[in-house]
Amino acid sequence: MVFSSFSFLLFFFPAVCLCYFLIPQRFRSARNLVLLAFSLFFYFWGESRGVLVMLAVILVSYGSALLIEKGRERKALRRLGLGLELLACLGVLFYFKYAGWLLGTVNDLLGAGLPVPRVVMPIGISFFTFQSMSYVFDVWKGRVPAQRKLLHVAFYVSLFPQLVAGPIVRYETVAAEIGQRKETAEDVYAGLQRFLMGLGKKLLLADVFGREAEAIFAMDAAFRGTPAAWLGAIFFSLQIYFDFSGYSDMAIGMGRMFGFHFLENFNYPYTARSVTDFWRRWHISLSSWFRDYVYIPLGGNRRGLPRQILNLLIVWALTGLWHGASWNFVLWGLYYFLLLVLEKLLLGKLLKKLPAALGRVYTLLAVVLGWVLFNCTEPGQLLPYLGNLFSFQGSFTHVLLALRQNIPELVFGLALCTPLPLKLFRLAPDRPWAELLRCLWLLAVLVLSVLALAGSSFNAFIYFRF
Repeated sequence: MVFSSFSFLLFFFPAVCLCYFLIPQRFRSARNLVLLAFSLFFYFWGESRGVLVMLAVILVSYGSALLIEKGRERKALRRLGLGLELLACLGVLFYFKYAGWLLGTVNDLLGAGLPVPRVVMPIGISFFTFQSMSYVFDVWKGRVPAQRKLLHVAFYVSLFPQLVAGPIVRYETVAAEIGQRKETAEDVYAGLQRFLMGLGKKLLLADVFGREAEAIFAMDAAFRGTPAAWLGAIFFSLQIYFDFSGYSDMAIGMGRMFGFHFLENFNYPYTARSVTDFWRRWHISLSSWFRDYVYIPLGGNRRGLPRQILNLLIVWALTGLWHGASWNFVLWGLYYFLLLVLEKLLLGKLLKKLPAALGRVYTLLAVVLGWVLFNCTEPGQLLPYLGNLFSFQGSFTHVLLALRQNIPELVFGLALCTPLPLKLFRLAPDRPWAELLRCLWLLAVLVLSVLALAGSSFNAFIYFRF
């Protein structure tokens, strides 16, 4: 079940809101049980077998955290707890996500003939395993106490707004709100606004750009040409941004409606002045996860430049693999490793001296090329596409047609890549007529989104793959 579906919008979400808000606020445990039950049903609906995997991860994480806390004076017990957590979460990730790919690669390279298991990867496995590990790691570091109530841990990991595509929520962010929070009318209204804006990003922008990008990437390289190849790369760049940031908006909005304040996951990444700056703004919850739980424990930048470069290599190889068991994701991670090292050694100081516009142009070119690596998942697709980008051949006919057909979406999309629309939205005076205009705008977004949903079969979220 996806947020941008009739089953979710017309049945699931109204049902969970009705059951949740009919219970008085003072019965916090009952409200939590309602959310937990609906969250498990939400995951079971789309992943009936995977729910057992998620429950197993929850049980191990709950027990591991308790072992770590009980072993404050016994290092062996602490290590056992951490080892169990790593074994369970990494083992689950390896088996479901990477085992078939690695065995297939060995067979291709060595002709080993090893049996390759046919495994269906549970939706969102990278998200709920990383979230579970962050909880246990924070208990290990003493940032948070171990949670004694199993239902609270299950609630934290399985909460449906962020379960299958993030953002990766840290336990310390919501620990207090699980047991004690207050849902206000202001939060419900603000959360609903955020949800509708995310829904519009997904259905009115991301899906439109996605259809165009898919058509261009699927073209025969002999007929694609340079103009169409660049347009396809730009369309995909817009698609993945509005797809994922739209999902994050919906998740953050629904969380706020239920009294949770999730941290932001995007901060206008396409306005970044460097690749380093881009990764401070894009998928913030994942970037900060790798920074806090991999890069810093490896030594970060505290052990000299060679060790820092090695740490960056490890982090970006893992970041690429996190996105999928495919060599194009590994290449994509290494591409960003090289860019970040280049900025650290040579380009960083230069970019600070250059006009902001030049830094943004450089960053956008680097990021758009990166998305080409990211999107070319089929063998033999990447090199021909890169060849199209730099062959400087081909007609502008397809480009002009695609631009004319998508002018409104491009205008709104490019504007929403910047903070300007939000600033204008907030500049409206605190008057009844201004609030009425906001409501009419959101109602229009809802109506147009429903109409788009009714007439479209292109709807899957990109990050559901991970």
